[in-house]
Amino acid sequence: MEDLVANWAQNTHKRFHRMVEFLGALCREVVCDLRNWRRFRWRDMLYYLALCGQKSVSIVLLICFLMGMVLALQAALQMRKFGTELFVADLVGFSILKELGPLMVAMIATGRAGSAFAAEIGTMKVNEEIAALTTMGVSPVRFLVVPKLFAMLIALPLLTVFGDAAGLLGGLFIGSTWLDLPVQAYWSRTMDVLSPMNLVLGLVKSCVFAVLVTFAGCWRGFESEPDAQGVGRSATDAVVMSILLIVVGDMLLTMFFAMFGY
Repeated sequence: MEDLVANWAQNTHKRFHRMVEFLGALCREVVCDLRNWRRFRWRDMLYYLALCGQKSVSIVLLICFLMGMVLALQAALQMRKFGTELFVADLVGFSILKELGPLMVAMIATGRAGSAFAAEIGTMKVNEEIAALTTMGVSPVRFLVVPKLFAMLIALPLLTVFGDAAGLLGGLFIGSTWLDLPVQAYWSRTMDVLSPMNLVLGLVKSCVFAVLVTFAGCWRGFESEPDAQGVGRSATDAVVMSILLIVVGDMLLTMFFAMFGY
């Protein structure tokens, strides 16, 4: 039993050490690319921008629209008891912009981009392409990770804006049909209670989630075992790790914003 605990502690320490090394290398390469834009891989960034952003717009709009409808329905069931159906607009607006919009977009990005990052890098590791890059003196982190990170930092905030709009429209649809509220009254109430800061807080969350999803997906790819089963496990672990980091990061950011009254 003691040997099992000792081996687990040793493996955990080694894994944490490799994670910190990977994070440090990523920060170093990001700073280098920010200082010298000529070395940045623009073509790769545009490819991943299309993968993470353009191909996710439809599913983001659909899921956020349905989420807005669900929120409005659940709120309406309770607020009808007190004759305060108009306040459904408050609940849907704040929930979508500050919480569910960035969170749902990040979850979609986890399934679409995070697992793809891990599988791509894991497959390159199986084919010894990463070893070849290192042999040629090319940093695998700069070559493979930095374009993905910048693409996610652009794609997730934009998708969050589209998701927020779809969620608000979902609430408006339920408010105008299920609750028989005038469209103008519902929309006016939404615009009265929301402020630009609510949108900004959601976009800040989406940027943090973009970093977490990219980090988890790429790191699990580099940690993949050099076989087909290892690539599959790394893709699965990337999704699980990303979801865990997103939930923890969301909680910490919410607590931090609450300290300042947001």
